[in-house]
Amino acid sequence: MRSLIGTRPEHRASVRGLGLRRLNHSVELVDTPAVRGMINKVAYLVRCEG
Repeated sequence: MRSLIGTRPEHRASVRGLGLRRLNHSVELVDTPAVRGMINKVAYLVRCEG
């Protein structure tokens, strides 16, 4: 949803770990505690539909 420009390196790594590459890119992931933790860390950057 939002750009990674100006964000912390840890947050950029979480977004990349979720498999997101560019703006408005979407991926489907298995609902695990690790994935939820990464989404919660960068909730201000992404939109989660479920």
